[in-house]
Amino acid sequence: MTDNLTKEQRRKNMQAIKSKSALENKVSKALWLQGFRFRKNVKLFGKPDIAIKKFKIVIFIDSCFWHNCPLHGNIPKSNQEYWIGKLERNKRRDIEVNEYYIKNNWNLLRIWEHEFKNDFDSAIEKIGSFITENKK
Repeated sequence: MTDNLTKEQRRKNMQAIKSKSALENKVSKALWLQGFRFRKNVKLFGKPDIAIKKFKIVIFIDSCFWHNCPLHGNIPKSNQEYWIGKLERNKRRDIEVNEYYIKNNWNLLRIWEHEFKNDFDSAIEKIGSFITENKK
């Protein structure tokens, strides 16, 4: 199925998608208030949402839609061929990014968007514990 938007409309639509989500900002603020110091959206491989280079820590907050969550991921009804390809490429890239950081001895955490929606404080605690355990 072909895209029902013109190239210009699609370009404007995609430009409106922000690289920093409200959830990432909320998570960052909560961690910062607990005394954790880090950088957001660092220009490292895969653009981790949170990074502490000194301790080789990277954290990715994965959206249930864009990273095709096994519990909540769904394929839009229109233009399925495009979306299936796009979301599969995202999953392959996530695997490639994970392999890169593991190979280079980084401490990697991926946390799903729905974990914050289910229990925000518990998800923040999970990240805080991960950072604390991996500060060497």
